[in-house]
Amino acid sequence: MIEVFQNSEELNNFAADKFVEIAAESISERGRFTVALAGGSTPKSLYRLLSGDKFKDKIDWSKVFFFFGDERNVSPDDAESNFRMAHENLFAPLEINVNSIFPWLTQSETPEITAEIYQGEIKRFFDLGETEFPIFDLILLGMGADGHTASLFPFTKALGETEKIAVANPVEKLNTTRLTLTFPTINVARNIIFLVAGEDKAETLREVLEGKFQPERLPSQNVKPENGNLYWLLDENVAKLLRTYGN
Repeated sequence: MIEVFQNSEELNNFAADKFVEIAAESISERGRFTVALAGGSTPKSLYRLLSGDKFKDKIDWSKVFFFFGDERNVSPDDAESNFRMAHENLFAPLEINVNSIFPWLTQSETPEITAEIYQGEIKRFFDLGETEFPIFDLILLGMGADGHTASLFPFTKALGETEKIAVANPVEKLNTTRLTLTFPTINVARNIIFLVAGEDKAETLREVLEGKFQPERLPSQNVKPENGNLYWLLDENVAKLLRTYGN
């Protein structure tokens, strides 16, 4: 499903309503709601909205368990940390129990060890067998101007991963190693929501949604849920070149 909104405020209000809807359904059916969060400016606004007066009382937060789709290999208090952003805008305002939050332990010896630890944490939480993947109720994603999503960047090793839940992914053009869930993990989620805004991503979005299938160059094209729902929530600026919505 593709939804286009006049501005980011409308986009985030729709996303918050959808978050509440999926949370209620998950808690009703399974007794809990598992969500993998995204970083970035649009999710930041969403988290502020969810923790504000309009939405905070619409969810039983004691039954919500938070994971992260990706993370930078920085300390949890670093300005670039996805965990820090979520903590400041969602966890702290809602006083979420620390036992309900599963961050990447980025202060491990190496990114590879961090990824192994995170995979183990997820396997224990979801009570998985050796080759099973977790089924998150919701995974939030963004898309970069280069077509990456989570920390699955163009032409990087993690794009081809088929067996692991979480990996360390060296990103040569950024001269760093990122931490990310893999496509097999993302694609078995019950719901996936892309939050994409900004004119600088318009051409890339057109290629991802309407262009030739080139998942190595445009990793966001690899998000193809096996049985779940996929939502693209867009503002008018980023959607303006799409054939369906453009001038």
